[in-house]
Amino acid sequence: MDDNHTRSTPYRTHRTVGGATVVTLQGEIDIVTAPSLAACLDAPVSCPHPDLVLDLRQVSFIDCTGLGVLCRTRNRAKARHGRLRLITNSSPFLRILHHTGLTDDFDIRSRLPEEAVGSPVTGSVTGSVTASAG
Repeated sequence: MDDNHTRSTPYRTHRTVGGATVVTLQGEIDIVTAPSLAACLDAPVSCPHPDLVLDLRQVSFIDCTGLGVLCRTRNRAKARHGRLRLITNSSPFLRILHHTGLTDDFDIRSRLPEEAVGSPVTGSVTGSVTASAG
């Protein structure tokens, strides 16, 4: 295995008419990409009463580090009297939440809320994460 791992993780951020921020994630959320994801999600949950929707339908893999980022984001949103909604229809991801006892800790939906469908993109963040194993 190579000691240096580089993986690009694209994020697209939308502001919807209803006031929710929708972040669409793709690819893998793991120990390599989790730090940049956590940094990306800090801004949407830093305001009072944040309403964040994470669209995870294009996520192909998530490990315990990724789950930690989701829990951290949920805790930060709740601390500011806001909410975090997860959009997924992935049976493996739902099984992971079940086996870790986290199913009831998240508002999980299979599709985007009506107010978020077809909303214009108002910003875009694309990051590249480089990690060195060792």
